[in-house]
Parts: sequence; C-alpha cells; structure tokens
Amino acid sequence: MGNEEYVWIRVVALLFLCDWSASQLSYSISEEVNKGTVVGNIAKDLNLNVQDLETRDLRIVSSYSKSYFDVNLRTGNLFVGERINREEICPNSAQCSLRIQAVLSNPMNVHRIEVSVLDINDNSPEFIEQSFSLNISESMSPGERYLLPIAEDADIGSNSVKNYKLSQNEYFSLDVQSGGEHGVSAELVLQKALDREKQSVIKLILTALDGGKPARSGTLQINVNVLDVNDNTPIFSKSLYKVHVHENAAHGTVVIKLNATDLDEGMNSKILYSLIKRGNTDPSNIFDLKFRNRRNHCEGYFRL
Repeated sequence: MGNEEYVWIRVVALLFLCDWSASQLSYSISEEVNKGTVVGNIAKDLNLNVQDLETRDLRIVSSYSKSYFDVNLRTGNLFVGERINREEICPNSAQCSLRIQAVLSNPMNVHRIEVSVLDINDNSPEFIEQSFSLNISESMSPGERYLLPIAEDADIGSNSVKNYKLSQNEYFSLDVQSGGEHGVSAELVLQKALDREKQSVIKLILTALDGGKPARSGTLQINVNVLDVNDNTPIFSKSLYKVHVHENAAHGTVVIKLNATDLDEGMNSKILYSLIKRGNTDPSNIFDLKFRNRRNHCEGYFRL
C-alpha cells in the first residue's frame, strides 16, 4: 500500500467523525426509484466548476456496505447507484436519511450531504397469524365487545394501517378506534344474540387497509366458536303415547320404546328418564326403565 493511498483512507476515516447537525447539502428522494435517478446537481449546489470535478478527483464516500449514490463527473449530477429500501435501512423509524460525503482533492474539501428517503406504499398490512379464534357463549348479550388482533405495516405515515373492515354478517359489527401515533385498533361488537343450535361456528374476515392510493390490504380469518348453554329442554317424538299390554305378558316384555332429543351439547344434552308416581300407584313397581344416551338423543325401554 502506497503512502498516498494510506493517507486517503485515513482522511476518509476521519471524515465520518464530523458533526452531521449542520449538513451542507440536503436532498430528498423516494425509496425504490430506478438506478440512475438524479438526486441533485452537486456542482451547481456547491458553486463548483464542472470541469474541475474530474481533475480534482471528486469521490462520493459513505460508511454503508452499498454504494447508494454516485456522481457523474461530466455533469455534476448525484444519482442513485443501488436500490434503496427504506424499511431495510431504517426499520421501525419514522425518519430515514442516508448521509454521504463528497470529497475533492487538490485542495482537499469535504462536503457533507444528507439524503432523506421518502416512504412509498410498497408494503401491505399483515397480521401475525392467519387466523384468530374467539369462544363466545350463546348467553352473551348484545353490546359485548371483543378486542381483535392488529395488523402491522412496514410503511409509515399515511401509508400505514388506517382502517379495518369486517365481512358482512348478521351477528357482529366492527368498532374502529384511532390511537393517533399508536395506530388503529378494532373491536368486534355483538349485535344480535347468538344461537349455537342455529350456528355453532361463525366465520368472519377482518380486512386491514392502509392509507395509500390505491390502498393495500391484508386479511385475517376470525372463527367465532359459539359455546353452549342449557337453553333447550328434552323433547319426545310424541306428546302422548298409548300402549296396550296383555295381563299375562311375560316378565321382561318390552312395552314401549321412547325417543327424546335435546339440541344442546355435552352434559347439557344428556337425558335421564324417570317414572312419576301418581296417587297410590308407583309405576316403578310394575315397569322397569332402561335407557341409553346417544348424541343429542336418548332411547328408553319400558319392560315388565
């Protein structure tokens, strides 16, 4: 390594210790613009003679791993040299800028340049999970509210999440609340009493929309599981059964087979049969009652 090259590297290293609070030149450019896009004219803005740029060996120096900018020595135009992704270089930051230096030799001059990178709507809102489940009892009253997951958007400002929409349904509405700098949230509001026996699972689609034009969106599948309450009574297949039995019928003879159903589920659907004593007659002294539970219905056998 020659002495001249060593001095150049040492000088460049010292340049990045400069105070950026008083940047000499400031430009702005949108992210994702094409390579070669002109940012500004250094020669004009620094009152330099274009003919001197090449003879004075103008260089663009930065601490970044990519050469985001370069200069045309014939025109003095500063142009984009690499793809600029704002979300990549400034994640989770409202303000984003790239700081470079234009260095001239003979004599040595350093000009600090700050390029603000403007956001474009190149990201869609996203939910962390693809689906979300809610367990809601069918006994809940209208007006009950349920907080829903929020969507994330790598973009900022007007390009971030601005609204939510809910798929059309007869049970729920959506209340969207703006938290200012903290973004937008949404709550599911029960509008109509649920009926598990009518619909045990309600599928909804929540859509998050950003403020871009056109807007970009992301969706979330919401599964509402309606939990059962014991709101149904067992029902026989008939309101009245009439049977005849011979007085000499053998012990164990089946007199009648009954069937009752209950629309509830789990323990709420279990059915028990019993014989009711009327007056001085106790039917349990005459008949034997056997039954077996199946899903939502129970079969009963009266035997002598």
